Amino acid sequence: MKTKTNGEARIGFYVCHCGTNIAGVVNVAAVAEYAGKLPGVVVSRDYKYMCSDPGQELIQTDIKEHNLNRVVVASCSPLLHEHTFRTACEKGGLNPFCFQMVNIREHDSWVHDPGDPATEKAKALVRAAVKRVALHKPLEVKRTRIHPDVLVVGGGIAGIQAALTLANGSQNVYLVEREPTIGGHMAKFDKTFPTLDCAACILTPKMSAVAAHPNIKLWTYSEVVKVDGFVGNYKVQVRRNPRYVNEELCVGCAKCVDACVYKEEKFEDEFNEGLAKRKPVYLPFPQATPPVVVFDPDACIQLKTGKCKKSCLEACDRDAIIFDQKPETKEIEVGTIILATGFRTFDAGRLPQYGYGTLPNVYTSLQIERMVNASGPTDGHIMLKDGSKPKAVGIIHCIGSRDNRTNRWCSRVCCMYSMKLAHLIKQHTGAEVFNFYIDIRAPGKGYEEFYEKLQEEGVHFIRGRVAEVADWPLTKEEEGKLIIRVEDTLAGFVRRIPVDMVVLATGLEPQPDAQEVRRLFNISCSTEGWFLERHPKLAPVSTFTDGIFIAGCCQGPKDIPDTVAQAGAAAGEALSLINAGFIELEPNTSYVVADDCSGCKTCIPLCPYNAISRDEEKKKAVINEAICKGCGVCVAACPSGSIVQNLFTDDEIFSEIEAVLG
Repeated sequence: MKTKTNGEARIGFYVCHCGTNIAGVVNVAAVAEYAGKLPGVVVSRDYKYMCSDPGQELIQTDIKEHNLNRVVVASCSPLLHEHTFRTACEKGGLNPFCFQMVNIREHDSWVHDPGDPATEKAKALVRAAVKRVALHKPLEVKRTRIHPDVLVVGGGIAGIQAALTLANGSQNVYLVEREPTIGGHMAKFDKTFPTLDCAACILTPKMSAVAAHPNIKLWTYSEVVKVDGFVGNYKVQVRRNPRYVNEELCVGCAKCVDACVYKEEKFEDEFNEGLAKRKPVYLPFPQATPPVVVFDPDACIQLKTGKCKKSCLEACDRDAIIFDQKPETKEIEVGTIILATGFRTFDAGRLPQYGYGTLPNVYTSLQIERMVNASGPTDGHIMLKDGSKPKAVGIIHCIGSRDNRTNRWCSRVCCMYSMKLAHLIKQHTGAEVFNFYIDIRAPGKGYEEFYEKLQEEGVHFIRGRVAEVADWPLTKEEEGKLIIRVEDTLAGFVRRIPVDMVVLATGLEPQPDAQEVRRLFNISCSTEGWFLERHPKLAPVSTFTDGIFIAGCCQGPKDIPDTVAQAGAAAGEALSLINAGFIELEPNTSYVVADDCSGCKTCIPLCPYNAISRDEEKKKAVINEAICKGCGVCVAACPSGSIVQNLFTDDEIFSEIEAVLG
């Protein structure tokens, strides 16, 4: 697209009322009148909604009728509507990059009271944009092809859903999970709220579908260690950790487990949240996918000392055990990546006042999930340390959530899963159940009805933050009990409630390595540590790195329906890129003026996107425009001034500063 020009700028200026968002504070008519007198401006208008179709048509008509070769729009954030107005300019026959947008909403009307100061500030911003846009040069959008394969990182319900959606759309998918099996936290649940569906009945068919799908390459016990490239053309290295088993031969018969020299299970079972023990060789859980055992190198005598009788080796009739197996690195090429790395639960031991780890019969919510599960360590029986059933159980909400000492955010699921556990505990034991809550948050479909159902079942709800859980009795009735001390804010007094068992509803936190993962994939995290989306409303699964999407609880706490929906959305975004076959790259990238480059390499380590390399033959820096995001770090750092950024040249920036100060 060539820009119409007769050697000098012919600028069209448009200011938006934005309803009363702008016009209620800024005198837009005065701004339009002022802009019309600036050098180069041949058309100056104000309109109620410039982003509407009539507003865009106004720009297109003026470009043709007044032979405009530059356009300035003063309205809201460029993040929302810069693309809209660039497209309008292009339809009018103007190069879309001969356009400049002025933000007089967020930068002016929203931060000022009505009156002259707001209007004068708008005039200054407009004056700067008009002087700047005269120096804009026509730029061309470049395209890069999209590799059709997709990488999904994380094998919880989000990663499973995303992988199946893509694979059913005929795309080849690599699903990488660092645990020995897919399934994530959902595999540990007994029931799901509010319908009380069997979690395994929902999840296991999907896990099996992943393993059987011809378009999915499943790599468990594996980690992504390096990511190079750019949108559409990522090169990823995946380290496959040794299971010490040939996955293609092992069928999960567990003969090696039975034959292990450890006749008793001695090592903490991670899947059962430490409520059970396992051997050095184990199958994570009965429905594990893939159904392949794994050897723990920190527990296995043979792997630690090489002096075991190797009874397991003799028991395996498929010769699947490989004690000298080494880590293996695979390199793959993909066009898009979906991160579904999940969450971790809050460590209740960080709040010692609740007695976790020090008082008997104080459990976390996940431990109760395993206890109530028929395939769990107690065969589905909820019991105290002495093997008896509890007669009174207290469930304490918001452990690690909504607390300035730990995490300020609401974990979203705790109220509902606490009520689910209250129902299951009452169903299994007939115990009297107390829920201690700050506020009940039940906003999902069927959630409020579930809350009402629990009230009808006789579950007690006590509003107030629990101060402590203690084991020092004041009365005969409290002897041998755990005493929950809480201020009942509805009744208006402090209560002491003796119970047999305490359940801590732990909140959700980012994974401990979230910062390392975000650096690996070159994305951002919020201040809380969750992966940051491009826009919380308009782009909730996209990141600021093109071609990389997020799904599930790695983006923030959410329940299973929202996780599945977001996984489908991320898969849809990836599919839309793949189906297009190419992606258009913004031309506001940097480039090196080779004659001025000294080859000092200052810029190379500073680039956050790894877009700069060095041509060793010419001894000059080279910028890959497909990777460059136009952040400008290299431009500012270059000691010889040999790096220039499109749309942000020195002349453009200095003219803008001069005008806004003048």
